[in-house]
Amino acid sequence: MARAPKGTSGRGQRELAVKVKTARGRKLSSTLWLERQLNDPYVRRAQQEGYRGRAAFKIMELDDRFRFLRPGARVVDLGSAPGGWLQVAVPRINALGEMRGKPVGRIIGVDLQEVEPVPGAEIQQLDFLEDGADAKVRDWLGGQADVVMSDMAAAASGHRQTDHLRIITLCEAAAELAFDVLAPGGTFVAKVLAGGAEGGLQTLLKQRFEKVVNVKPPASRKDSSEKFVVATGFRGRSEVAND
Repeated sequence: MARAPKGTSGRGQRELAVKVKTARGRKLSSTLWLERQLNDPYVRRAQQEGYRGRAAFKIMELDDRFRFLRPGARVVDLGSAPGGWLQVAVPRINALGEMRGKPVGRIIGVDLQEVEPVPGAEIQQLDFLEDGADAKVRDWLGGQADVVMSDMAAAASGHRQTDHLRIITLCEAAAELAFDVLAPGGTFVAKVLAGGAEGGLQTLLKQRFEKVVNVKPPASRKDSSEKFVVATGFRGRSEVAND
């Protein structure tokens, strides 16, 4: 189970905040970002525990609550760079077979860019928006998936409304792929913004899944507008078509 980082030192005193001076040639925004990183307990914990980013704790917290990364699960991680979600999923689905007597899972990481290998994960370089991507994913996985998850975010433009539309578009595309590769009963987890999945997407997910929840895990920064949609109990295409 993921543990929230503590804001105190071993002596029970609050850690001193790190202040960063603006260096020549560095923008104030860059200085503030660096200062926030240095003072972020999740960033420090990720470094201490060997995770590739603070986002690892988001999927830990979501899985601790919804329990979708089970031993034997077949998982697809869309936009898997830099690999933090893969690192968390591998032991939980028993991809390396280290839990004796438990089924062995498989996880496929998909990303546009190369991702440093993660033991136990199979990483493929692919634009999941291209035609036939769903068939490739099923082929790599050797069948249907139990979980499709995505922490993807479009490059920030600095315009809040534009960024919101971009990430919703990515989430909708990820959902469409999930509909094509998920087995009945499967789970879809994806990053959204503001109040959660948009009306149209929320309606579609509620048609395709038994339960849909929008949640902000503790590891998400308080000043961040991100949330995650967790849709469980995939009904399957044929069942939806017969409703």
